[in-house]
Amino acid sequence: MSLIVQKFGGTSVADCEKIRAAARKAVRAHQQGHQVVVVVSAMGKNTDQLIALAREVNPRPPAREMDMLLSTGEQVSVALMAMAVDAMGYEAVSLTGGQIGIFTDSSHTKARIRSISTDRLRQALDAGKIVIAAGFQGIDEDWNITTLGRGGSDTTAVALAAVLGADLCEIYTDVDGVYTTDPRILPEARQMVRISYDEMLELASLGAGVMHNRSIEFAKKFHVPIHVRSSLSDAEGTLIVEEPESRELPVCGAALTQNEARITLLGVPDVPGTSYEVFSRIADRKISVDMLVQNVGASGKADISFTVPLDELEAALETVHEAAEVVGADEVIYDGDVAKVSVVGLEMARQTGVADRMFQALADAGVNIQMITTSEIKISTLVDRDSALTALRAVHRAFQLERPPGDVGRAGAPTLEDAMAGRAASAADEVVSRLQDVVDMEQLTIDDVSLDETQARVTISGVPDRPGVAAQVFRRVAEAGVFVDMIVQSHHGERERTGLSFTVPRAALAESLEATEALAKELGFRGVSHSPAVAKLSVSGVGLRSHTSVGARMFGALADAGINVEMTNTSEVRVNMVVDGQLGRQGLAAVDRAFAPFRH
Repeated sequence: MSLIVQKFGGTSVADCEKIRAAARKAVRAHQQGHQVVVVVSAMGKNTDQLIALAREVNPRPPAREMDMLLSTGEQVSVALMAMAVDAMGYEAVSLTGGQIGIFTDSSHTKARIRSISTDRLRQALDAGKIVIAAGFQGIDEDWNITTLGRGGSDTTAVALAAVLGADLCEIYTDVDGVYTTDPRILPEARQMVRISYDEMLELASLGAGVMHNRSIEFAKKFHVPIHVRSSLSDAEGTLIVEEPESRELPVCGAALTQNEARITLLGVPDVPGTSYEVFSRIADRKISVDMLVQNVGASGKADISFTVPLDELEAALETVHEAAEVVGADEVIYDGDVAKVSVVGLEMARQTGVADRMFQALADAGVNIQMITTSEIKISTLVDRDSALTALRAVHRAFQLERPPGDVGRAGAPTLEDAMAGRAASAADEVVSRLQDVVDMEQLTIDDVSLDETQARVTISGVPDRPGVAAQVFRRVAEAGVFVDMIVQSHHGERERTGLSFTVPRAALAESLEATEALAKELGFRGVSHSPAVAKLSVSGVGLRSHTSVGARMFGALADAGINVEMTNTSEVRVNMVVDGQLGRQGLAAVDRAFAPFRH
């Protein structure tokens, strides 16, 4: 018998009528012959009300007591949902996270799942009952109630689907699928039929809002097919699986992250260990770093820029000022009025001119770029917050994301039935067997540590800080027939000047230099330098962003080996660092040792 996990968010169970509607969907799946587990969030604004109540009593309530309080929201929802199912003539049982046996660590308000017992769930399902499970919560080894933080109910649903070997995890929400961008911001956004795990991970981390990245990490790690659907209709929704919607188009979606803040350390000694000193301290405070741009130094000094969520700016600045004193940085500057605009696509790494196209769209819209960072499947730019919506609309239009790709309905592409059949036939049994030996379900999982010794680096200093310059640079490079890999543009704090570095195939260095040096004369760049041989070290896997220590661990491994980092960029699935080409193999050995405990 097939098994389906259904998850209903707070807006989908906001009142009694919506609870009954959700119960009808669960009953319908049960009538179709499926075993059904329903995961529910707290009703509507219930969690916000509880938080407000807590702060009225105590402005700084203890984290343990907040978990005790907030977990009651889901307890109300599961009981009401079970009552609704019972009223329709079917048996249901409601269970809290602790009753199920969802064991977590003791990080109150942001706990991670360690293991899940399936005995009680199996007994109820085998007895023909619909199980109503509380999302967002678990218990630690001392039986304290814990909560999983933002997106916790999504995480609960996908984790339960993984341990039960479910054929499908249905996420019911107030939108009818995953869109090319937020349709509330851009009405022309298009609903996607399908999206890959990696693409969804990037979009989720960029604030797409449909699902939280931790739940997608679970899905990717344990091969759980996800179907995002509307709780208000029977629309087809969007399937999240291994395969992207299109193998023709380089970009599948664009995203805007409004609440960003930029921090820049100016005049940092360009020696091994400096970055580790900074980012290990940030990791210790569990502060999430997003765009991380470390550019090539000059005169023994370098600048490091990165972004953090705006609500973590104060804590991050406190930490960075401490680190700046230790490493001897000249100055720390910041800007809390910035936003990030990104494009994502699994096919980006196989097609040229993607960055050029994005930068030209921003230039045509008159949007200035403060920072640039790229990965194999993402390009992110930092812009003034006032320009953010203009920037999003420009890049969405430039990649024609409102149009369905021509190959979306191609023969052989996976359908919902294919995903369920494939899960039932192979992955589910393997995953359930493997999970029996897993000590920590949310542990960082490293798939690969690799070395690329085929690249060279070009660095442009004193780049005019105005719209269109990046577009001109990469258009010239593209016209020279050169494929660009890593791109970083840093914020120097120097009025009207920035630094720009990128990597190219070593065989194409001469063409790249010819193009950039000619442009330097035209636009007044301060200078163009290069390294004919650099090494790119990469760590890829699941959980790189949600485990805030990954970057620090990589910096630390290289620092211990006496290796300086020239460039850095990060994504949800990969962290890349460029070092001197002669030190590549030494760096690979150091990084490989550092991540050996997490190898898949």
